[in-house]
Amino acid sequence: MFDDAECWVTKPENEAVGRADGPHRRRPTVYQVAERAGVSIATVSRALRADEPVAPETRRRVLAAARALNWWPSRAAQTLAGEAHDAVAIIMPDLAGPYYAQVVAGFESEVVGRDSVVMVLATHGRAASERLVRELASRIDGLVVMGESVPEPTLHEVVAQVPVVLLARPALPAVTTVSCENVQAAEALTRHLLDHGRRRLRFVGDPEGTPDVQERWTGFGRAHAAAGVPLTAGPVACERLEAESGYRAGLDVLRDPEVDAVFCANDELASGVYRAAAEVGRTVPGDLAVTGWDDVTHAAHLSPRLTTVRQPMRELGAAAARLLFEQIGGARTPATVQLDTEMVIRASCGCPA
Repeated sequence: MFDDAECWVTKPENEAVGRADGPHRRRPTVYQVAERAGVSIATVSRALRADEPVAPETRRRVLAAARALNWWPSRAAQTLAGEAHDAVAIIMPDLAGPYYAQVVAGFESEVVGRDSVVMVLATHGRAASERLVRELASRIDGLVVMGESVPEPTLHEVVAQVPVVLLARPALPAVTTVSCENVQAAEALTRHLLDHGRRRLRFVGDPEGTPDVQERWTGFGRAHAAAGVPLTAGPVACERLEAESGYRAGLDVLRDPEVDAVFCANDELASGVYRAAAEVGRTVPGDLAVTGWDDVTHAAHLSPRLTTVRQPMRELGAAAARLLFEQIGGARTPATVQLDTEMVIRASCGCPA
C-alpha cells in the first residue's frame, strides 16, 4: 500500500516490526476480503464478530473469503476495518539523522502501554506523498504531522477526517500544535557571536525548507538589527540538513576570507562546515567561529566542542503523542505547546574550552 515512501509499522513493548517496501512483502487486506465476498469492509468486520447481527449466508461468504486469502484480523487489520484505538501515525519529511530519530523515539515511548500500533511514514518530498497520507489517515485513529511533510491543502482534508497534532510546523486554526522556541534562542546565539567581536557572519540553512530554520533565520536577522550590524548576505540554502550539505555550503561561504563566523541551522551542518574550514586552512574558533543547533550527541565530541542550542527532541515526540491521545479520547479544545530551548556554550564560538 505504501510503495512510494518509507512506512514503518511498529508495536510497543518489543513486538514485531514490519516494513512495507515492495510487492513481495504485501499481505492480503480487508479490502480484498470484502471484494471477494461481495460486501463492504464494515460487513467484514461485523461478520467476524459472533455478537454482531449478520445474515448467515453473508457470514459464510466472508469467512470463506478470509480462509481463501489466508487473512485474519490482526490488531492492525482490525484498525484498517474501522475499529478505534488500535493505531496512530507520525508523518515525517525524512528519517535520516539523529534529530528525526529522537523525535520518533519520544513519540513511540509515549505510545508504549496504550496498546496501539505505531506507523511512521517518511514522505521525502515525493509526489505520491499526498495520496499516501490520505490513505493512511483513513486507516488510523490519529496522526502527528511534522514540518512541511504534508502540503497545507491535503492537511486541511486530513484534519477534517481524523485527530491531528502538528509538530514543528506553523499553527492552523483549531489544530493542536507542538514546537520548540527558535527565534529568541537564535537571537541570543547570534548576539553571543557579535559580542565576541565577530562582524561578518553567515547563516547556513534553508529558511524555505522548514519552519524551524525560518524562525532561526528570523532571530539571526533580529540580532543584527538590534546591534546595528548589517547582514553580510542572505542564507546559504542547503539541499538537506546533513553534514555533506554543510561541507559544500562551508566551501561556498569560505570563499570570502573576511567571513569570521558561521551560524548553522543544525549540528549536522556545523560538522560539515568544520570539514570545509580545515580543508581551506581556516581554524575554529581562531579564524572562524561556528555554531550549531539541536545538541545531538556528537556536538560535544567535535574538536573544538560545538556551541549550539539544545532542544528537547524526545520530549517533542512524546508531547505530540500525549496530546494526540487526548484528542482521540475526546478532547476538543486545541492546544499550542512550545517547549523551551537552551543555549549550550562550548569552545567553537571562541569561549574557553
